[in-house]
Amino acid sequence: MRHLPSAWIRAIAPFAGIAAVALGMQPAREQEPDPADRPYPGTLTLSVDVSNTSQRVFRVHEVIPAGPGPLALHYPKWIPGTHSPGGQIASVAGVVITAGGERVAWRRDLDDMFTLHLDVPPGAKEIGVDFQFFSPAAAGAASETNRHVILQWYNVMFYPAGYYVRRIPVAPSVALPAGWGYATALEPAGEAGGKVSFRTVSVEELVDSPLIAGVNFKRVDLAPNATPPVHLDIVADRPGNLAITAPQLAAHSALVAQAYALFGSRHYGHYDFLLTLSDGTTHGGLENHQSSDDRLFPEYFTDPDSYLRSASLMPHEYVHSWNGKYRRPADLWTPDYNHVPMRDDLLWVYEGLTEYFGEVLTARSGLWTPEQYRNNLASIAAGMSLVPGRAWRPLQDTADGAQVNAGSGIGWRNYRRSYDYYDEGVLVWLDVDTTIRERSGGARSMDDFARAFYGANDGSREVATYTFDDVVAALGRVQPLDWAAFLRQRLDSTDPAAPLGGITRGGWKLAFSDEPTDVFKAGEKVGKRVDLMGSIGFSVDAGDNAGAITDVLWQSEAFSAGLAPGMKVIAVNGDKYSGVFLKDAIKSAKSGAAPIELIVQNGDAFTTVKVDYHGGLKYPRLERLGNAPDRLADIARPRT
Repeated sequence: MRHLPSAWIRAIAPFAGIAAVALGMQPAREQEPDPADRPYPGTLTLSVDVSNTSQRVFRVHEVIPAGPGPLALHYPKWIPGTHSPGGQIASVAGVVITAGGERVAWRRDLDDMFTLHLDVPPGAKEIGVDFQFFSPAAAGAASETNRHVILQWYNVMFYPAGYYVRRIPVAPSVALPAGWGYATALEPAGEAGGKVSFRTVSVEELVDSPLIAGVNFKRVDLAPNATPPVHLDIVADRPGNLAITAPQLAAHSALVAQAYALFGSRHYGHYDFLLTLSDGTTHGGLENHQSSDDRLFPEYFTDPDSYLRSASLMPHEYVHSWNGKYRRPADLWTPDYNHVPMRDDLLWVYEGLTEYFGEVLTARSGLWTPEQYRNNLASIAAGMSLVPGRAWRPLQDTADGAQVNAGSGIGWRNYRRSYDYYDEGVLVWLDVDTTIRERSGGARSMDDFARAFYGANDGSREVATYTFDDVVAALGRVQPLDWAAFLRQRLDSTDPAAPLGGITRGGWKLAFSDEPTDVFKAGEKVGKRVDLMGSIGFSVDAGDNAGAITDVLWQSEAFSAGLAPGMKVIAVNGDKYSGVFLKDAIKSAKSGAAPIELIVQNGDAFTTVKVDYHGGLKYPRLERLGNAPDRLADIARPRT
């Protein structure tokens, strides 16, 4: 979601900037210097108090060395890993800037809402910046509850403009509730008075090192006696959520070993999986170089369906330490978080290849069985086959336009397309992997690409960027082929059919059954939905708003009947709605001619809708292709 905005050009530049300063107005945007690769003169101190858990108020005090004259302060806008200008400036309040005990006036940039301008008074050597950050209070979205906190440092800091963030040193500290355990990739420097101080790092490393803390905390060693160390750090809503079993521990430990076997290198001094198990936060992950912010359901370790549904999250974020952090698309590396926007055109590598390798490692580590790996692949293949939007929007544009992919609440996601560079990226990279295996007679694979592309400079955390041509050249060294044409055909295609060549070349085919796989059932249960997109052509909420239609397949029988996202199914064939009754109606209609009759609420109106569908329930699975080589089995096979 990184696109350059229009140039900062004013009709009367450069005279407008001179006039603005002369009149005491805000300095012109053009006067802000480009970031320079030079040391910042001094060390920032950043103190954050997150102990007010009941009101979710983070209190921040910064000291920024600065001499007299104009100064621009940035609040991070382009957040690494989020692929969009998603900085939470709207959650910042109470900004007071001082110098020598006196308040200093500031004004927001009229073109860039994330930048403040001020004049440091004569004789001053530093300024103080105080403000509050309000953690979201909405259920399921908070980064702080009365049991845990997730501190992303980019939410609680301003930094001086004009320097590479890797050249600005900062000494951070945090005040936590008494008795809480915590974990972060930062190195502690001491504890006193309820405050934890950390060793000085660059702003870049600080932003890349989130912290979690909680009343229920557990730390697990995933690589005993190994160098570098790897830990799983868990905070949870309840003590029972921390109960990781011996087989689960073995699988998570195997993930570390399998990743090293795949890449042949580690680009961290230590690594921490920062795992929050809570219903009080959004569920998902964000990558960092030496850690990952992983947020899952409270029952991850205690409910088999939650475990199955979410097992691939941490492998995905772990792979990002190699692909996304150490090796990074050139246009996703920027000198700071404000001046130069990020561009997303290679997200099908950054995220798609990470998703592919992450799911491979989920199988190789034992977090999934080989069958579960195939069942997940079947769900991906079926889901991408139900994307009629492919006929107008190529995969490449889902990456180029990543910033506008949000808004799934408006529905029609299958036609609009969204973050398809993840799942369709899996299919593209499986296609690449099986092509290499086929053409090399099984001698080479994407494992060879992984070691060559990510395995150099073992231990280095210095970012090595790449371009499309670099990826193509590396693939060519593994297996000669016109990889540019191969990839461009898949990236730019408007063929309505999903790219399933990797599955068939892997020795399997996509098929459908009237019974769901374990992966599909777990997805429905954990996602609280009834997913009938592959049959009648719509999905409904199975949670608090049961019966609400969440999406409708474009041009399906449900679409033709007039159903739309946002409507709510009230009754099925005369009976009060339930997911069971809806599935039973679909089964019965398979052997009859009568349409399925739904009573639907649309705002304040109630309508009877007749869906003329007779294809029965259809759930995806993979079936073997005769005696074809089972390349999927080899892909999922452990390497140690």
